[in-house]
Amino acid sequence: QVQLVESGGGLVQAGGSLRLSCADSGHTYAMGWFRQAPGKEREFVATISWNGGRTYYADSVKGRFTISRNDAKNTVYLQMNNLEPEDTAVYYCAAGLSTGTMSYEYDYWGKGTLVNVSS
Repeated sequence: QVQLVESGGGLVQAGGSLRLSCADSGHTYAMGWFRQAPGKEREFVATISWNGGRTYYADSVKGRFTISRNDAKNTVYLQMNNLEPEDTAVYYCAAGLSTGTMSYEYDYWGKGTLVNVSS
């Protein structure tokens, strides 16, 4: 059973940085980050392949966010820099067999961590 637990969310001012972490139960999967803002649908943020060799980003975060993984620690990270109020959302990590940009391509999900960016 794959269990994913996100951490690192919080309140930050616009222009600031946060690093989200996603601890998994030791399985090797492609990992993705998604987010859902109030009143909006869940959207893709970033994904990384099982070996870290490929990464993809949503256009809205490209150049500001970086996804990485440390398999020795069973952890995936999302470094978020130059945060904007529009980045406010609950952020979810997900595990799947391939690096997809759609929610249905991931089989396992964490419960999310809230990021709140104030202007």
